[in-house]
Amino acid sequence: MTSLALIAAIFLLAGFVKGVIGMGLPTVAVGVLGLLMSPSQAAAVLIVPSLVTNVWQAFAGGHLREVAWRLWPMLAGVCIGTYAAALVVPNASGGQATIWLGLALVVYAAFGLCNIHLHTPQRHEGWIGSIVGVVTGVISFATAVFAIPGVPYVQSLGFDRDRLVQALGISFTVSTIALAAALSHTGEMTASVVVPSAAALAAALLGMAVGQKVRGLASPKTFRLCFFIGLLALGAHLALHGLL
Repeated sequence: MTSLALIAAIFLLAGFVKGVIGMGLPTVAVGVLGLLMSPSQAAAVLIVPSLVTNVWQAFAGGHLREVAWRLWPMLAGVCIGTYAAALVVPNASGGQATIWLGLALVVYAAFGLCNIHLHTPQRHEGWIGSIVGVVTGVISFATAVFAIPGVPYVQSLGFDRDRLVQALGISFTVSTIALAAALSHTGEMTASVVVPSAAALAAALLGMAVGQKVRGLASPKTFRLCFFIGLLALGAHLALHGLL
């Protein structure tokens, strides 16, 4: 297992990113940990800090019932897709899993850099959300990245900033719980991740608190640009590393 100090440093960075832009903790943490361990091991360490920080984000804002009602088809799809993947997707080797993780990060970063603005008509949210949720669940089981295509879909619903941040928190919370259940089914959630998860949680909370303080000082546009460029480079490196 990677040293606790290194895990803490990674989650401090990931928490900081989440504090500034309201998302990115699982993506940054799993992406960097993917350089050091398999995505499934990284996902097991991620569960506790991701769950706690996302529950915090989901309940902050005062629009929980309204936002959850709009999201429920996608959330149900995430649960179905994640657990179905655990039942039918064979365990990938470390190299294969790293390739898929790298590709997921590249796609997510490219989407963010292109700044594409999608719109989902409210009358179609039921069936589109369900499909997006199932696909997101399958991808999250394979890579521990909850962002594709879930984040672009949530952004397409036209929430204001506060509701969007809360919607992302709700989405990531459900994705984390579904992934934890799937990892338990496949035997990845063991006692060996308790101490690393505790260190990761403490660091993530500290990083998130600092990031929230910085949010009002830094330009969100500039920070997001740097975030997606770094994510693109990290994803490309992981994909190439998995091939070699």
